[in-house]
Amino acid sequence: MPNYRYEALTAQKKIISGTVDLPDRSAVIAALTKQGLRPIRISGGSAGAAHKSHSTLLAKKIKSDDIVMFTRQLSAMVGAGVPLLRALTSLSSHAENPSFKAIIDKVILQVEAGAPLADALEQHPNVFSDVYVNMVRAGEAAGILDDILKRLALQQEKNASIRKKVKGAMTYPVVLMGITVLAFFGLMIFVIPMIGKTIKDLAGPEAKLPLLTEIMLAISGFLISYWYIIFPLIVFGIFSLLRYIKTPTGKKLFHHFILKVPGIKTIITKLAVARFARTFSALMGAGVAVLEALSVTGRAIGNGVYEDALKVAAEDVTNGEPLSKSIERRPDLFPAIVAQMLAVGEETGQTDKVLVKVADFYEEEVDTAIDSVSSIIEPMMIVVMGGMVGLIAASVMGPISGLANQIQ
Repeated sequence: MPNYRYEALTAQKKIISGTVDLPDRSAVIAALTKQGLRPIRISGGSAGAAHKSHSTLLAKKIKSDDIVMFTRQLSAMVGAGVPLLRALTSLSSHAENPSFKAIIDKVILQVEAGAPLADALEQHPNVFSDVYVNMVRAGEAAGILDDILKRLALQQEKNASIRKKVKGAMTYPVVLMGITVLAFFGLMIFVIPMIGKTIKDLAGPEAKLPLLTEIMLAISGFLISYWYIIFPLIVFGIFSLLRYIKTPTGKKLFHHFILKVPGIKTIITKLAVARFARTFSALMGAGVAVLEALSVTGRAIGNGVYEDALKVAAEDVTNGEPLSKSIERRPDLFPAIVAQMLAVGEETGQTDKVLVKVADFYEEEVDTAIDSVSSIIEPMMIVVMGGMVGLIAASVMGPISGLANQIQ
């Protein structure tokens, strides 16, 4: 029999974990439910790896717009009283994306087998995030699935909007940097050697050239002589760095690094705070327990430093301390206004509503910060390109000026 690992919530709101040997996932859910437990996460089984791999391949073809549209339509149909299975079947038959249709069909099979919608969605983690799954689970438990789906659609639209703005802001500097690097190698490999040959032909082989010209010719000669070693090393270095960044250790080091880079730190901090506020408020509004909401929010932010900070905050909350006090001790990650607003929310019992305002504020701040950095990067890149061209021009004009003086 396949071996399944599970995490479940007891009636006393405690999380327990264990393993069971049952034929399929539906049997695991049924067994836990009979024991008065609420399944949170189930993994394993003989088909687990193959299923996850297939889900990953399908997820690469699914856009965030597809998920937003699916969420909004499902919310409307459930709110209108359409049975869940019928609503899912209708959405599957009208899905324009074949990959997403395949995912919905798998979800339908799980729901037909008796699994809750959240558990069916959890089988596709590359399509439906932890936040999505936990909010749906809370909505099913509270009987407000349509309202939760509306919140989810709004949250996804906000996240997608921020991602597009960040990506759009980074496109121009990356293109400029790429052009600068290509121009440097092009000038060094093709232009400088021709100019150097012309100068030596005019001045003679024994002529002493200016130091700058000698340096430029030496760099050019090195690139031409060892290009078959240099370029593979550059490609290998970039590939190795990107691969290392994807490891847990590399990712954490990278996240620490970007939080110390001037300019970028401001954007990352405001972006992380906006994600924290919106995600945590959505989970709290859905009725998710504070500890579970902190755990899911930490993973959703996408920054290891913030995830660790929220783990510490969860421990503090477990020990009876208000979340606002724990957040207040990390002013390097959370601005003072976040802790103050959280404190107000805890006092009034409206944490979710207060944090929505924090999220709106910091999302606007992200836009402003991106525009400011973009306006600085453009002239900086122009100065770099101008400086490179100026160096090459100076290395050429120096010996030409010397030749002119000799002729006179």
